[in-house]
Amino acid sequence: MIIAVDGPAASGKGTIARALAQHYGLPHLDTGLLYRAVAATVLREELDPAKEADAVSACSFEDYLLNDAWLRTDEVGKVASIVSAHPLVRAALLNRQKKFARQPGGAVLDGRDIGTVIAPDADVKLFVKATPMIRAQRRHLELRKNGILTSLDKVLADIRARDERDSKRSEAPMLQAPDATLLDTSFLSIDAAVQRAIAIVDAKMHPEHSG
Repeated sequence: MIIAVDGPAASGKGTIARALAQHYGLPHLDTGLLYRAVAATVLREELDPAKEADAVSACSFEDYLLNDAWLRTDEVGKVASIVSAHPLVRAALLNRQKKFARQPGGAVLDGRDIGTVIAPDADVKLFVKATPMIRAQRRHLELRKNGILTSLDKVLADIRARDERDSKRSEAPMLQAPDATLLDTSFLSIDAAVQRAIAIVDAKMHPEHSG
C-alpha cells in the first residue's frame, strides 16, 4: 500500500504521514528532507542555490545527512525551497523517491508532489492544508520552542513566499492531485487530524466497510 501525503509547509502533513506509517507498519520518507539535504550541502560548500549547476552538484549526499537536526531549521528550509525549483535537482532526486515508494509492502511519503509526480498510482492520496496564519502560528511556536526568536509577521511572510515558489515553479508544482482527499487541519488537534487521516485511508482501502 502506497500512501501519498502532500501539502504546504507547516500544514501538519509530516506529523500525519509519520502517524500513518506507524499505524499501518509502513516505512516513511519525508521527501522534503531530501531537498533540505541538498540545501544544507549547498550552504556548507558555500555554493549558490540560485544556480542550477551548483544545486545539482549537491545532490549526491549520503543518506546519514537526513538525520542531521540542522536540516529542519528555517535557514535550510528557505534554501531548500530555492533549490527544489530547479528541474535538474528534481530529476536527480526523482529515482531515489520512486524507489522508496515502490519497495515491497509499500510506504508512506510526504512532500509537495508525491501524488502528482512521485507516486501518481498511490493507493491513497491526501492533500493536507491549513490557513497561512495558522501554519505561521504553528511554525512560530515550534521555532520558539527551539530557542529561535523571530516575529510572527516574518514567519507568515516566509510561509507565503514559500507557497508562492512551490505552487508557481515550472517543474512539479505543488498541486492537489485530482484523486486526492483534502484534509484541512486548520481547526483540528493533532490527534483529531491523525484520526481523520486514518479514517480516510481505511475508507479508501476498504470501501465496503465505509459509510
